[in-house]
Amino acid sequence: MIAAEFSVKDRPDRIATLVVGGGLLGCAVAYLLAAAGTQVLLVEKNQLNAQASGQNAGSLHFQLEYRMIENGESAARKAAEAIPLHLDAQRSWSWLETELGADLGVVQHGGFMVAETAEQVERLARKIALEQAAGLQTELLDRAAVRARAPYLGEAVIAAAFCAAEGKADPRRCALAYARAAMRLGAQVHSRTGVQAMRRNGRGWHVAFDDGGVCQAEHVVIAAGAWSGRLAQMAGVVLPVSPVALTMAATARTAPLIEHLVQHAGRRLSMKQTPEGNVLIGGGWPAALRQSRGLVDLDRRPELLLPSLAGNMAAAAAVVPAVAHLPVLRVWTGTTALIADQLPLIGEVPKAAGLFIATGGSAFTLGPTYARILADKILGRPEAFDVRAYDPQRFGSLTLA
Repeated sequence: MIAAEFSVKDRPDRIATLVVGGGLLGCAVAYLLAAAGTQVLLVEKNQLNAQASGQNAGSLHFQLEYRMIENGESAARKAAEAIPLHLDAQRSWSWLETELGADLGVVQHGGFMVAETAEQVERLARKIALEQAAGLQTELLDRAAVRARAPYLGEAVIAAAFCAAEGKADPRRCALAYARAAMRLGAQVHSRTGVQAMRRNGRGWHVAFDDGGVCQAEHVVIAAGAWSGRLAQMAGVVLPVSPVALTMAATARTAPLIEHLVQHAGRRLSMKQTPEGNVLIGGGWPAALRQSRGLVDLDRRPELLLPSLAGNMAAAAAVVPAVAHLPVLRVWTGTTALIADQLPLIGEVPKAAGLFIATGGSAFTLGPTYARILADKILGRPEAFDVRAYDPQRFGSLTLA
């Protein structure tokens, strides 16, 4: 299952930490806090894992993505400030199945970012220089080396950046495994429980739910993806969280073909093959956010754009010619969140003591790391590394009161 219903008989009206959002990040935060002995209530307005955490393709991409390098050197350097998170996530995913005692479909056979032109090769070289300077192990391979490691790639590929730690995980399993582990440790988890309002009340937060119930929490964690900005607004805080709608596709099953994660330096493309044989194709092609009365309606599934689907399939066939003959069985859209400066938001919300947020960036890949940073902050533990670049306080001037 991609999504699941969770509930307990009685929802507490007082809790140490309320986590809002039942995707991978929210479930991971709940697990880590419960493991530390904290009382935790996690609420999700729909089913757990029903949104971006369960709708993405499960890529574990630690290289800078195409969207991070397509707008020039300055933008790429800014995006590279998040590489310490990527390094931590590499380690987290390598032992996560053991920690949770669950099969999460984690495979780290490496990933390619391919180039088809000399200009794209130069872009890869600049990207690799940034990554290596930050401690990420990537290397530039020429055509012969690429073909030796990935003979399924087409003749149009003349070079590629390779990161041995990249791979994939099963998005159908990860959030739910975290949720079950959290519940084993005493966390309470409620699906079909949306937040209607929240306000600072004394030294905590008074939160009203859509079923009329209320809860007093010492800390609140916003882990709601594209909805995170709107939840912050309930607390009177403005943060530059932008919803972005994307397209994904899955082919019919075929014999083992694509062993690695495949991305592109000049096209929007992400490809990988599931253990069942389906090839998952995406990479940032847009879908259309729906509107109601002139406002973006995040509760409606984004509209598929046929030019996006056609462009995505053309890019996939150019890079891996064998997929051109595979029927497309399913196409779907989903919504994720991006931050104005390309870096994630992780930490305490400005001018809202006790309110924490994590969103933006590669939220599936970096979810375990985001969760650990938030848990450490809430528990008052020393930080594992410098996270000031991701602090929401950098946008404190947007909130006047």
